[in-house]
Amino acid sequence: MSKLKKHINREMDLWEHNQANELAKIRASQRHLIYNLIAYVSISIIEYWLAEISKSQTLRADAFNNLSGIISTFLLMMGLHIAQDIDDDDIAGVEMPDENESILGGDQRMQFICWRYETVFSLVTAVIMVVIAFDVILDGIKALLNPASRVVPQPIALVGAGIASVIMLVVWYMNRKAGQRLQNAALLASAQDSLADAFTSIGTMVAIAGALLFDLAWLDGVTSIIVGFFILYSGLKIFFQTSLNLVDYFDPKAEREYKQAILKVKKVKNVAELKAHYNGNVVSLDATVLVDAKMTILESYQLSEKIERTLRKKFGIVDTDISFIPAPGTFSDKDVKGHF
Repeated sequence: MSKLKKHINREMDLWEHNQANELAKIRASQRHLIYNLIAYVSISIIEYWLAEISKSQTLRADAFNNLSGIISTFLLMMGLHIAQDIDDDDIAGVEMPDENESILGGDQRMQFICWRYETVFSLVTAVIMVVIAFDVILDGIKALLNPASRVVPQPIALVGAGIASVIMLVVWYMNRKAGQRLQNAALLASAQDSLADAFTSIGTMVAIAGALLFDLAWLDGVTSIIVGFFILYSGLKIFFQTSLNLVDYFDPKAEREYKQAILKVKKVKNVAELKAHYNGNVVSLDATVLVDAKMTILESYQLSEKIERTLRKKFGIVDTDISFIPAPGTFSDKDVKGHF
């Protein structure tokens, strides 16, 4: 019993170490997102103000595009904040089972639930982006259908688009660098959004310059509609990605790689079933493994620990639950009759 106790303590220490590392990454990501929020707020205010002065529909659309960035960053920060809360004993006011009722896994269950909030808030962000996109598209269409409202924007609009382009490129670089260093999917996704926003601002600047250079009053409205469709595409992309995570979809290619890694572990005959899960930014895995029917409980337990260490080291999977079933050919009919 003392050996089991020592092993359980080692397992809990390892879990707490992994949890502390992940929480440290989340806190660093949250601090980094504060700079994103400041950048998005600054750009949106500058662009909207200059859009009103210059009468540019495209610049106004880009301001709304960056407004969606403010909302998504803020919601993501809220999700990361909740993901750090490991001391709660309830979720949204609903009481959870006391972790002391089980000698293993109680704290893990609560932490996994908290980490999933990141995905939930990303889904909410996507819905808001879609709503903003429809508003931008409809305003652009109204402007095109009303010739009296078509105007060539003032040159000051170029300043707003130029400032936004430079700031968003800086934000993209910082997000990408920090996301790779922290191995944080949220920051890497934010980096992609920032780069897309930078290209949108550059496109806005080019469109405004074209309207000014060639005196094309309709170009501003058309470009604003294009920007609106871009916001719609980005929102729908995030919506589908987060929806897949929430319905427990996982990349089959990645699951095949996990299966091959388990099959290489000595004493594993085959893998009957395997399912990986996203818990916010981290991955956990359940697998059913075929082994020799004569294997003892202690041997199977040691094998499960070896599999978990292998997957953690190779893929960074934070938690692996292994079930065992006897492999065909490793037991006789007599063995079956003796037990059933």
